[in-house]
Amino acid sequence: MAHLNRIILIVLDSVGVGALPDAEQYGDAGSNTLANTARAVGGLRLPHMGRLGLGRLTDVLGVPPEPAPAGAYGRMAELSAGKDTTVGHWELMGVHSAQPLPTYPDGFPPDLIRRFEEAIGRGILGNYPASGTEIIKDLGEEHMRTGKPIVYTSADSVFQVAAHEEVIPVAALYRMCQTACDMLTGEHRVGRVIARPFLGKPGDFVRTERRKDFSAPPPGRTVLDSLVGAGIPVVAVGKVEDIFAGQGITEAVHTKNNADGLDEIERCLERVERGLVLANLVDFDMLYGHRNNPDGYARALEQVDERLPDIQARLKEGDVLILTADHGCDPTTPSTDHSREYVPLLVWGRDVRAWVDLGTRETFADVGATIADCFGVASTGLGRSFAEEIL
Repeated sequence: MAHLNRIILIVLDSVGVGALPDAEQYGDAGSNTLANTARAVGGLRLPHMGRLGLGRLTDVLGVPPEPAPAGAYGRMAELSAGKDTTVGHWELMGVHSAQPLPTYPDGFPPDLIRRFEEAIGRGILGNYPASGTEIIKDLGEEHMRTGKPIVYTSADSVFQVAAHEEVIPVAALYRMCQTACDMLTGEHRVGRVIARPFLGKPGDFVRTERRKDFSAPPPGRTVLDSLVGAGIPVVAVGKVEDIFAGQGITEAVHTKNNADGLDEIERCLERVERGLVLANLVDFDMLYGHRNNPDGYARALEQVDERLPDIQARLKEGDVLILTADHGCDPTTPSTDHSREYVPLLVWGRDVRAWVDLGTRETFADVGATIADCFGVASTGLGRSFAEEIL
């Protein structure tokens, strides 16, 4: 196996390509984030991802099946239980989660909230599942009057704390979230505690870009750990550092949005000579999927597609680009939750064979196994490398 110099793995957060066979158990029958978005907006313009084989994965209006794809293409099923960002990323790096992370459709237990209030020295508002923008609209004025942070959750395994930056400084909000993270153990070990700072006045509150995720560490060794253990750099772009609780990462760069993330990926390609660049582009999920906004979702997809040639132009011999996702979040369904879907697998590089059909992979962990294979480090034992098929 010839080793590579660099792998650039870009996770298009929530860009699913069709419901998994067990999607009905999750309330997601009929979900297809990419195809349904394309249909809702009258077609997508994704010529560059189309040339890599995207139109061969599902029926995408505006993205016909490429007769001779420029790279390798396929789709992957999620082996782990759930449809969470955290679990999806962990599986990409070789960790199987047999049990879904806990969710709280009725809010957090009173005893848990009482202990949190005692620990932070003040009461809280909320404690129910809600849209982040809606709950600050509903409770923001009371929060400003009382100084009580707003606690809420969603259909995901998250404990979210929102606070106005002029009422509770961001550093203090982060400390509250770390307190919650330390408390949420055992049966209440959620995937992420999320700080949600906002600004503005009643009737005009806006969440700021100083969000911070506090994640539980992966339940097992990941491919990232193997890379770092072998002295191979791992650069995390976006919220990746938070998802892995900093484990298996040598450098982290947090970004504001997709455009910032793409800029940072290009900067990495100018300065990182060897290793893995693992980036998450979150706007699809955070701004559009959860808000049932197919028009915004479509624009975000097209904006990333427009930037793809810039990234490809910076790739050298010995570099490989992988595009995938971590779950779905179909903006056309009544649900605002993630959706249980296949995710795309598009692979391109100057050393990558063109027109290679990778088929339907049994687990996201095939990506991690391939990365381990290409860098000559130990995999986690989960997943099957496709390195020999593409190189």
